[in-house]
Amino acid sequence: MVLKYFVNGVLITASIALLLGCAERAGPEDTTQPRVPTVTAATLGPQTVLTASEYLEQSPYAGADQINGARQARVCRACHSLEAGGANLLGPALHQFFGTVAGSREGFQYSEVLRNAGFVWTPRALDAWLVQPGRFLPGNRMVFAGVSDASDRNDLIAYLLKETSASSADNDG
Repeated sequence: MVLKYFVNGVLITASIALLLGCAERAGPEDTTQPRVPTVTAATLGPQTVLTASEYLEQSPYAGADQINGARQARVCRACHSLEAGGANLLGPALHQFFGTVAGSREGFQYSEVLRNAGFVWTPRALDAWLVQPGRFLPGNRMVFAGVSDASDRNDLIAYLLKETSASSADNDG
């Protein structure tokens, strides 16, 4: 009986120590790297709207990995259709969404926050959105943690530029 209390005490003590250790910071904040401010819908600023093919000719999208982009897009496809004539799902259909005002497409019930956001979907806006949608536009309804890796975001955006453009519908048949 005493051994049982001893073992329980050791387990509880070890658990508390483990939890306290996890709560500590990993170390001092790295101040040698410049801190990049988070881009939000409010700080996005003016954007240049180009065609999908014009974006795809520019860095970083010209050298993007389309296979990795397709892999990253699997997450998008859980809630969005990408093809021409695709249905709205949990999220709006994304075919030809680049160059449109966020929250303005007919046939989908957007949150008030997104309807009033006032930005245009460009690769730059989508990149900032994909980092963490809740930070980019607080109060939007998209439940998605984000894509933290910049290379994965670039590949995904390049893939979406190709797959959701008007010319992608011409290549499907």
